[in-house]
Amino acid sequence: MKIQDKHPADIAEQLTELDAKSRNISFLMLSGELKSKVFPYFDTSTQQEIVKSLGDKEFAEVLNNLSPDDRTTILETFPDNLIKYSVNLLNEKEKETALNLIGYPKDCIARLMTPHYIQAKKDWTVQQVLDNIKKYGKKAETLTFVYVVDENNKLIDDLKIGQLLMADNSTKLSELMDNAFTNITTTTSLEDSFNIFDKYDRAALPITTNNGILVGIVTFDDIMHKITERDTEDIQKFGGTEGLDLSYTKTPWLELVHKRAGWLIILFIGEMLTASAMGYFDGEIQKAVVLALFVPLIISSGGNSGSQAASLIIRSMALQELKLKDWWYVMRKEFFSGLMLGSILGLIGFIRILIWQKTGIYDYGEYWFSIAITVAISLIFIVLWGTLSGSLIPFLLRWIGLDPATASAPFVATLVDVTGLIIYFTIAALFLSGKLL
Repeated sequence: MKIQDKHPADIAEQLTELDAKSRNISFLMLSGELKSKVFPYFDTSTQQEIVKSLGDKEFAEVLNNLSPDDRTTILETFPDNLIKYSVNLLNEKEKETALNLIGYPKDCIARLMTPHYIQAKKDWTVQQVLDNIKKYGKKAETLTFVYVVDENNKLIDDLKIGQLLMADNSTKLSELMDNAFTNITTTTSLEDSFNIFDKYDRAALPITTNNGILVGIVTFDDIMHKITERDTEDIQKFGGTEGLDLSYTKTPWLELVHKRAGWLIILFIGEMLTASAMGYFDGEIQKAVVLALFVPLIISSGGNSGSQAASLIIRSMALQELKLKDWWYVMRKEFFSGLMLGSILGLIGFIRILIWQKTGIYDYGEYWFSIAITVAISLIFIVLWGTLSGSLIPFLLRWIGLDPATASAPFVATLVDVTGLIIYFTIAALFLSGKLL
């Protein structure tokens, strides 16, 4: 199969495997229309390298043939000087479209829309619409729907192409209309737009102004691309790193260090408080060294339960299952969950000490029962505290306007480590005072 007969994504992948000079020459040899189809599939750094290898005429051809939504996405990744250079190469019509798209807020759905779609008037016949599709359909992003507008370009309905194909050619669109349609306004956030697409299960949705004027459409493939970016960034944040601008394999190691160092420093400072807490209870540890044996067990259980709760709540927030007002519902639910989980681990901890003591694997001394009770009760309270903390922190972050995903697993674990030690040694003082302490 010749390279020009392959899918644009496959062509981009094949060219990427070549050295820079061969890749740039091979790209230049593609037809004008194919260049514009392949270009969006390159990563940002490759795109910028290719731009530098092209002359003004060749790059202008690529830019003018790109779909507006793809061009906007590409321009967003370019440095300011390259954006200015690119926009100046566009023809007047495409320049106006590009500037309009770039002018919308960065997190709104209008940044993803394309003005290439099929629209019609309600007094048109099916035959007129089909003729219009044959004439202009090649540039349309999708032919799934035909958007019906009035004389002021206000959206009044959308019709599935299947409805037109099944109707007589002489049928007017007004006879097929039910005036029921779903649209998204230009200023709707990407997050809310994701939920609208998910709710109505649509391949494309029309974008209108607040006055209902049809200005473009957004297709599901563009939405999916943004959803992937969002979920990737959330996962990276939850792991205790800043979101990567490029893929892992394309990110320089110094950039990886930079993205991870900030959180590690914060967490390291937080863990210093763990050492401070241990130092505060130094006297108790010297009197009952056996208590130190269970410190890793105690604090890791609390951290794990907190990370579990945080991951569940953050995901539920992302899916719009939970709102800020649901915090008290979550607290009640997680209280009983944490109490049950803590009791299960506490029972296991008690049985472990009992078996070790009775079988002679380890001698905890004459107060072994009090030690077992201390560990069991500590696990109950620490797991409960970890569960409540992990589920509440995302709500606090959302309340102050931050991304709940920044409630990373390491952050929650560090918080519970410090407070868990205080809980553990406080309970130990209650049950072992006058015995080991």
